[in-house]
Amino acid sequence: MNKQRTFVDRKNSSYSFSIVLFAFFSCVVILTPFCSTSAPDLAERVQRIESGLIPYPGIVIEGQTPQKKDLTERMEFYKVPGVSIAVINDLKIEWTKGYGLKEAGGDDPVDPETLFQAASISKPVAALAALHFVEKGLVGLDEDVNRRLLSWKVPDDEFTQDEKVTLRRILSHSAGLTVHGFGGYAQGRDIPTLEQILDGGKPANSAAIRVDIEPGSKFRYSGGGYTVMQQLLIDISGEPFPDIMKETVLDKLGMENSTYEQPLPGSRASQAAKAHRMNGKMIAGKWHAYPEMAAAGLWTTPTDLCRFALEVILSRGGWSNKVLSQEMVQEMLSVQSESYGLGLSLRHEGKDFRFMHGGSNAGFKCALVAYPEREQGVAVMTNGDHGGSLMSEIFCSLSAEYGWKDFKPTVKAVAEIDPEIYDEYAGQYQFASKKKIEISREGNRLFADPIYVNLVGNVKCEIYPESESVFFMTRTDQKIVFTRDKDGKVTGLIQEIRGRKQKAAKLD
Repeated sequence: MNKQRTFVDRKNSSYSFSIVLFAFFSCVVILTPFCSTSAPDLAERVQRIESGLIPYPGIVIEGQTPQKKDLTERMEFYKVPGVSIAVINDLKIEWTKGYGLKEAGGDDPVDPETLFQAASISKPVAALAALHFVEKGLVGLDEDVNRRLLSWKVPDDEFTQDEKVTLRRILSHSAGLTVHGFGGYAQGRDIPTLEQILDGGKPANSAAIRVDIEPGSKFRYSGGGYTVMQQLLIDISGEPFPDIMKETVLDKLGMENSTYEQPLPGSRASQAAKAHRMNGKMIAGKWHAYPEMAAAGLWTTPTDLCRFALEVILSRGGWSNKVLSQEMVQEMLSVQSESYGLGLSLRHEGKDFRFMHGGSNAGFKCALVAYPEREQGVAVMTNGDHGGSLMSEIFCSLSAEYGWKDFKPTVKAVAEIDPEIYDEYAGQYQFASKKKIEISREGNRLFADPIYVNLVGNVKCEIYPESESVFFMTRTDQKIVFTRDKDGKVTGLIQEIRGRKQKAAKLD
């Protein structure tokens, strides 16, 4: 691609232990031949990212150098056996790399072609196909989907009398449809038909997908909506959904290691990472199946997700139209409902504008982020239920390397207060649940015990003053606020965890 594109108007834009250990810490790296960064420089860049992880929740005390960790160390901490990463820079896939194992305790390493479940990142890829159908005139973006649904229809009720379920509203999670997400089906379990899922009939393990708020009235994330969309595309085309996606999107974008087939065909099983629970144990049957394909059924790689992101970026700029026109992609990347476009979450403006989507299936966590104006992006996929916390650390390190506005550590200043006040705070506090917490002073430092911290469990944790009464932690995203009565006596505390508050009374 001619580099002059950057001047386009942006507004348009079981072996021995030693072998197993080697496999775990080994990785496969591919450096594309078109990278603008030389191989030695790129290797150094990757090494900085791998060794630059700041432990979650990424809270750093002002004036202190954060303690950075290595990726393999954090994988072990989180009991995530495998990670795969692909990075876009200068409108090319700059590097891809696999870490760890497809299965904990095994000897098969993750490489860039290892398949992971994309979970909810299935949605924006499926959205590309739906919008392609719109551009072919097979369905209207703003028409009642019941006009095109044949084998099943959205039941009408009091909420659909004036406003209807449309494709635009489904894609932007504003159609008023129920069912946030899906749990999947373990190997050996009966898998429901799509109609059984839509109506919540056995053996479906999710509720019926229905309209229970007026369409268009508010944003509410709905995997159920995308399942309705799956049926819509099937009824319009007369083809199985995996075939629709292969013909309409995957083949056109060169996503050769991707499929919406559910269950995963046996011919691809050896290529796939296995799903793992928070304790690091593999899920029975290796993984769950997701017949809710449009919402959660894509098997893919970070490299293929980056191919998807690159096509969206290029189409937005008018440099490619393999699936959609420039105008339709610009509509896709326009806010429709809150901070959501058509299939993608949107943030910021100008050079920091980004589109993204996360994914969470049983035993798999992943994320895709792209910055069209910066011509950059990244996809990270993991095969462990603690992958979300691990990914937050990976993204923080990536942000430091590539200069992104997002995913930075939170820097907090420690207030200068008289530590003698700590004596007033020291003591036991009891919550309504009868659980107790001990506040203790050690010299000029204050501690809370116990505090739940990630995988460590209930531990003792130092707390730091933001003010005379408000304290924060660096090992977990919590605050403690001490409360007093009208006479100034400390009577209790409020423990705040990501916006949720619970009160505890001080015991005499």
